[in-house]
Amino acid sequence: MRRPLVATAVAMALTVPLLAAPPALADRYDPGSTSGGDPYFPAAGNGGYDVSHYDLGLSYDPATGRLDGTAVISLTATADLDSFSLDLRRLTATSVLVDGKRATFEQLPPDGSGLGGELVVRTRPKLKAGSTHTVTVVYGGVPGRPVDSGGELYGFVSTPDGALVASEPEGAATWFPVNDVPTDKATYDFRITVPEGKTAIANGEPVGTPTTTGGRTTFVWRASDPMASYLATASIGDYTTTTSTGPHGLPIIDFVERDLTAAARAQTLASLALQPRMITFFEGIYGPYPFTSYGSIVDDDGVGYALETQTRPVYSRTASETTVAHELAHQWVGNSVTLEQWRDIWLNEGFATYSQWLWTESRGGATVQQRFDTVYRTAATSTLWSVPPGDPGAADLFARSTYDRGAAALQALRVEIGDPAFFAVLRAWTTENADGNVTTADFVALSERISGQQLDAFFQAWIYAPVKPTSW
Repeated sequence: MRRPLVATAVAMALTVPLLAAPPALADRYDPGSTSGGDPYFPAAGNGGYDVSHYDLGLSYDPATGRLDGTAVISLTATADLDSFSLDLRRLTATSVLVDGKRATFEQLPPDGSGLGGELVVRTRPKLKAGSTHTVTVVYGGVPGRPVDSGGELYGFVSTPDGALVASEPEGAATWFPVNDVPTDKATYDFRITVPEGKTAIANGEPVGTPTTTGGRTTFVWRASDPMASYLATASIGDYTTTTSTGPHGLPIIDFVERDLTAAARAQTLASLALQPRMITFFEGIYGPYPFTSYGSIVDDDGVGYALETQTRPVYSRTASETTVAHELAHQWVGNSVTLEQWRDIWLNEGFATYSQWLWTESRGGATVQQRFDTVYRTAATSTLWSVPPGDPGAADLFARSTYDRGAAALQALRVEIGDPAFFAVLRAWTTENADGNVTTADFVALSERISGQQLDAFFQAWIYAPVKPTSW
């Protein structure tokens, strides 16, 4: 979940093609693309390889804001490569090894907005399609406080007592070299070293006991489930830690900023106490919880919004019950089942908003239909209707339409095809696509298969048309 921002679709960095042998020759190798191909963020992501694992060794000093890192990246070439690129900005690489051997590299500068930026690695020997490799990048610098053009902070955000990491949509490159595209999911290991007394938190579960040497403590975390890069976190601060157990013995680990106001702390703790019940509730809709742990990070010096970082969402200043329900639902719809391109953001936010409505109704609050009616009463001249959730544009990626109109579209679909088919669609959506990437076309096809109805006109009206639907 993000508050509205204005995202700039930046021009992709250009790589001058290297001279190559004629195409007919079997030994032709090409430079990997410096774009992941997303039309909203063409400078994010790269082509020619697939990452399976990131091993990140990070050291952070809150006093100076400096981050130093060593990233060990396991990847498989998907093409014959003369070179390949990693996304990295605001940080400087000092060494690159490919399979233990020094590699030639250069860093292309970001564009005028501060977005983009590529670490281009020339491979010798060249990489053959299907071959697996280990790439080690040593890097460092001061990430600062990244600000998008809408005025919101994202990426690696320095705070007075540490840092908060919220990377959606393409901010992972502000703290590690990465193929920053939602389709290249990977597993992660984190070793984060911070001044003694600070706590470092990441996705997944802690490994062993933190160790302290020379006034600095190292925390180790492991995320063993596939994860899109924008969902990774490595937040640092002054936290109190609580642990509890969810359904089926699921470990729940929560971290709450020590400096929250009394009122914010009381609301936050009451909301977090409901997480086990929420998990059970959403399992009844979407199937088994998809990951190996859960929890939260609540930071008083946050970014002004909440984000569904995988297994451990971040909350700014407080965590309300409805927001906790929203971010928890994302673990199924957004994290396990992830959009393929950013134009399909409603598949994340519309579904999580609808899930939040379902939870509120189960607690005796407004019914889902009442929430739909409230949304539908919005004037036809509102941007709620002029921004289509199925292709909102980079500038309106987190506009109200992707949340409320997306959720209203699901309720309209429920009325259209009936409860049995609708809830069968939701269950199939999360179970058939677990750990995968999806498009709106995939959801339309699934809805038609289960309902037996032709739904092109329905989805055109609710998801793609820049006007208020009038037929439902």
